[in-house]
Amino acid sequence: MSQQFPALSETQKRDLHETALRIVSPGRGILAADESVGSMAKRLAQVGVENSEENRRQFRQILFSADDRINSCIGGVIFFHETLYQHTDHGVPFVKMIRDKGILVGVKVDKGVVPLPGTCGESTTQGLDGLSERCVQYRKDGASFAKWRCVLRISDTNPSKLAINENANVLARYCSICQQHGIVPIIEPEILPDGDHDLRRCQYITEKVLAAVYKAMSDHHVYLEGTLLKPNMVTPGHSCSTKYSPEEVAMATVTALRRTVPPAVTGVTFLSGGQSEEEATVHLNAINNCPLSKPWILSFSFGRALQASALRAWRGHKENEKSATEQFIKRAEVNSLACQGKYSGADNCGETNPRIYGSYHTY
Repeated sequence: MSQQFPALSETQKRDLHETALRIVSPGRGILAADESVGSMAKRLAQVGVENSEENRRQFRQILFSADDRINSCIGGVIFFHETLYQHTDHGVPFVKMIRDKGILVGVKVDKGVVPLPGTCGESTTQGLDGLSERCVQYRKDGASFAKWRCVLRISDTNPSKLAINENANVLARYCSICQQHGIVPIIEPEILPDGDHDLRRCQYITEKVLAAVYKAMSDHHVYLEGTLLKPNMVTPGHSCSTKYSPEEVAMATVTALRRTVPPAVTGVTFLSGGQSEEEATVHLNAINNCPLSKPWILSFSFGRALQASALRAWRGHKENEKSATEQFIKRAEVNSLACQGKYSGADNCGETNPRIYGSYHTY
């Protein structure tokens, strides 16, 4: 076996690990505010708001203007490139606004999902070209961590071995590049909830995908203590006729992680995967209360599941900004409780709390 040359110094490793720990310190998770222009178009259209840069800025400002109550709930905010260079109405850079709260700034560094030739409608994620240079610039501009999303879909034939391995290697290469520049990489191999597959099938595929991801991490000598994982929770497909309890979802999710994710990984920050805000919170709470041993911090990295109520409250009207911010704070607080296993709210997933899932969600 060939000898591995040291990729990181002990100081670099320590800094990466400390940054990862700060993001998921007790009771804290991540606000994923990294929606692309196209993704924001879909969100804003749902509430009748034009997808202009100013409207995108205004909505992000509503979230970032939350008072000190979120400081104990949010450890990191993921920015989109556009957002990283925007300012408040009073000219304060969003980056400074977030960092002044003691919250770390991250940035989405991939360039979006593209078709993977030779597969049945599967994809990979582009953006490795120029990533090293972008990391240097983002680090100078205040980013401490990054995110890269790969997408896999369950069907009778998918995900294929080719798609699983390709995306695993892309994620590992991204991690290696980020860590060289002192940026903590968040690894997001999202398995979409499209389809009618049951909980067992989702668990099986999740295990196969995560096993491949961490094999690739080992091959690329990624420093696991300086990373965070952002996986899907193990849930049935949205068209599945069988309903599962939060406890069943939690057991399947934690079992899949225990079989595949090394204990060295600092934290697991779940994506919401199109669940309603309340579903995501209830499932996160159940995961943290699962009776199995869990060697990682289990937290959240939610986009729509932190923002949907705020967006509906705002609807593009300035007089609604304060109530929209309050809605965001409320969701941050309940998810802070859930990642400590302390949420006691009722599961209310009816008309007032609709699912926020869009079929085959890509950037």
